[in-house]
Amino acid sequence: MGLREWALGGVLLSPMLIYVLIALLLTGLLRLVVQATPLGRWIWHEALFDVALFVCVLFLVVRLSGPL
Repeated sequence: MGLREWALGGVLLSPMLIYVLIALLLTGLLRLVVQATPLGRWIWHEALFDVALFVCVLFLVVRLSGPL
């Protein structure tokens, strides 16, 4: 996909917006999986874990969708 702006109705949108939305969806799905398994008991600070998980997923989304 690359890091080019998208024109939507004359408004330029950053591709980071799309990446953040994809990462947010994936983070939510991963969080549900963690809560459904016994791994959820080992999380000490849930908000810190959620932010760290989001940053890691966002990095992977940007890295995998960019040019190789």
